[in-house]
Amino acid sequence: MLTLTELKSLLATPQRIVITTHHKPDGDAMGSSLGLYGYLIQKGHHVKVVTPTDYPTFLHWMPNNGDVIIFTEEQEKAAKLVDEASIIFCLDFNTLSRINELGELVRAAGAKKVMIDHHLEPEDFDDYRHWDINACAAAQLVYDFIVNQLEDKAGINKDVASCLYTGIMTDSGSFRFESATSNVYRIAADLIDLGAEHWKIHQAVYDNASEDRLRFLGYCLSNKLEVIREYNTAIISVTKEELSRFKSETGDTEGVVNYALSINGVRLA
Repeated sequence: MLTLTELKSLLATPQRIVITTHHKPDGDAMGSSLGLYGYLIQKGHHVKVVTPTDYPTFLHWMPNNGDVIIFTEEQEKAAKLVDEASIIFCLDFNTLSRINELGELVRAAGAKKVMIDHHLEPEDFDDYRHWDINACAAAQLVYDFIVNQLEDKAGINKDVASCLYTGIMTDSGSFRFESATSNVYRIAADLIDLGAEHWKIHQAVYDNASEDRLRFLGYCLSNKLEVIREYNTAIISVTKEELSRFKSETGDTEGVVNYALSINGVRLA
C-alpha cells in the first residue's frame, strides 16, 4: 500500500494518469471524475477520464466533458491509456466488476491504483484508499482529498468546483438525504464561493429533459406503477420495447424510482 506521503511524492512530478468510474456513470461519477481531472491537469499531469460506458446527455455540459474517452466506443485507445498509466484513480466504485471489461485491464495494469469511494465492502485491488461510507458522494471525498490530504485548496478553480458541486448535489438528492450533513452544506458553500453557480448547475441537470423523457415518465407513473401496501413497497418495471418506444437514452430512467418512493408509506421501491 502507498502512504499519503508516497502518493504526494508521485504527484509532485508529471504523471500519466487515468481516472475511471463505474458503468453507466451518474452525476457523482462524472462530477468527481471531471473535478479531479480539472485539478490534476493544472499540475502538469497527462490525464484522461475513461468511462466504461456512455452517460446521460444532461451531464455533457460539464467542464472538460469533451476529453472523456468512452471504453465501449474506443476500446483500443482506452486500453492503451490504462496500460501506459502510472496512476489510475478509481472513483465512486470499490470493486472492479463495477467497470465491466475495463476492470480486468485495470487489475492487470502496472499503475498505482487510488480508490476514492463511499460504498460498502471495498475489494482489495488498490494501493491507496480514501474511503468513507458516511460521505454523501465521491465528489465530497475528492474535495477532501484535494483540500485536506493534498492541502491544495487553491487548486479548486471554478471548473473543479462546478464538477464537485454537481456530484454532491446529485448523490445527496439535492441535499435532502440523511447523508447531507452540516459538513456537506459547508463544503457546498465553499464550492459556491470558489465559483460553482449552483442555480445554473441545478437547471442544467434537472431542467433539461427532452419531451420524450417527460412522456416516458408520465407513462411509467400512469401505467407501470404498482404499489404493494402490505410490504410498503412500490414497483415500476419497463421493457426494452417500452424504452425503445419512447426513444429512451442513457439516464432517462434515472430518478423515476424517486417518484415511487415519494408515496406516503412506501419505504422500498
